[in-house]
Amino acid sequence: MKKKLLWLPCLLWAAVTTQSVHIHAQPASAAPATEKFKSWKIPNVSNGAECYFSPNGKTLIYNGKDAGDSTFMVYTINVDGTNRKRINDKGADACSYFHPNGKRIIWTSTRDHLDMHPGNYSEVKDYPQGAELYTSDLNGKKVKRLTNNQVYDAEVTYAPDGHKILFGRQIDGKMDLWTMNPDGSDQKQITFTPDWQEGGALYLPDNKTIITRAWKKSEEDNRSRSMHLFTLQEDGSDFKQITFEEGTHWAPSPAPDGVHVFYVKVLPPHNYDIFFLNLQTMQEQQITSSPSFDGFPSISPDGKTLAFSSSRGNKPGDRSLSLFLMDVSELGLGKKGK
Repeated sequence: MKKKLLWLPCLLWAAVTTQSVHIHAQPASAAPATEKFKSWKIPNVSNGAECYFSPNGKTLIYNGKDAGDSTFMVYTINVDGTNRKRINDKGADACSYFHPNGKRIIWTSTRDHLDMHPGNYSEVKDYPQGAELYTSDLNGKKVKRLTNNQVYDAEVTYAPDGHKILFGRQIDGKMDLWTMNPDGSDQKQITFTPDWQEGGALYLPDNKTIITRAWKKSEEDNRSRSMHLFTLQEDGSDFKQITFEEGTHWAPSPAPDGVHVFYVKVLPPHNYDIFFLNLQTMQEQQITSSPSFDGFPSISPDGKTLAFSSSRGNKPGDRSLSLFLMDVSELGLGKKGK
């Protein structure tokens, strides 16, 4: 019988690709000595994933399930593990991101559709159709709802300069990328591919180019389906596939230098590790090599620290994820000229 992932906030449904095992089925282990870069665990996160840095690099926003939470909610926390704060108080939350000004955040929630079928952020055929997008201040106050579609709106980020919001929308089982203005106006579909299902997209530092992952709808029932990375322009033009090796290429995160991107590959037999790709030469380097799950890479604004989610170090039977930081300063990923 095919096993399913126990939880996958927002982007992680893609982990059910070529594998039929639980992402935490691997033996729990600390990072092996063969990893080149030093990593350490952020304290005070009992179960969390998909974190992104604030513009000053001092805080992370993530999906967490703390004691007393019935489902995953949006949290913020300082990189040293202090000042953990839950943003929302009802519904089920998913993808979240900081505004480039550092004063507001954007997040996904079903908070206004508690009467609708709750769906499952982990299952593409049952995404919560009541998931809407909201902005608030850093304390979860002054909430403004940006979408009102009763469909799946999620996987949301800002352009680096804040001129647009980028998100994924699923209508009648079809996923596409959309953009809108920061106030929610001018919601515009930018991908119209008949088979590829785009999502989990972010802008490159040029504020024009987008990188996304996509799978084929025609292969959703195929356990051997692949997932690939693509780049495109903000208007949807120049849609270009950049990975071709069979298997999973997922959760891309562009570096501040505009040349490199982190992403996740699934290695045989079913191990999730983070890789590093040069978009100009297409040369890649493996970053993590733990036998546990490593995913959701996100790079700090100065290009020196990689945040990721991992089950490394878990006790047997512990299926939670923790937040980790890794010193990747020697890669020289800061903005050009800095």
